[in-house]
Amino acid sequence: MTNLIVAKRYARALLDLGREDGNFEKYGEELAQWVGLLDESAELETVLSNPGLEFDDRRRLLDTFLEKLGLSPMVKNFFRLLMDRGRIDVIREIHSVYDSLIDEVKGITRAEIISAVPLSENDVKRIKEALANVAGADVTLKVKEDPSLIGGVVARIGDLVLDGSVRMQLETLKDSLRRGEYA
Repeated sequence: MTNLIVAKRYARALLDLGREDGNFEKYGEELAQWVGLLDESAELETVLSNPGLEFDDRRRLLDTFLEKLGLSPMVKNFFRLLMDRGRIDVIREIHSVYDSLIDEVKGITRAEIISAVPLSENDVKRIKEALANVAGADVTLKVKEDPSLIGGVVARIGDLVLDGSVRMQLETLKDSLRRGEYA
């Protein structure tokens, strides 16, 4: 939980700076670029956050990668600050929070729909419109398939889960039968 609090603080600070200079979206892309690099090289992440290694060596390594990636001066300084304060290991959480903050600024809500079978473009469009009405904002939609649902759709928007799957209906029926509601 502590990492999330720290991530929120740093993400908010970078977003505020980005909004001041008009580059907040670019900074988000550069955070994503760095996280992509970490995804490719778990060793880099381990080395940078290892307090058992000399700080100066870790800092030089960070600077080398920052230069090769060609990041903006603001983001380079942001990463250096994280390194100096021993918070470089929180970068994934910062990136996640930053993405959420960008969506907030742009009035976008992220949603996910999961279906047992592929949905038509028209079905996806109708579900997206319905979720936008529920959220009262534009919705960025991620569509997944999960055959274990048997049929129907599960929609997630923020903390709200709308489960219209056959699997859930069967589970509800099973629970009702156990309680004797349909005896």
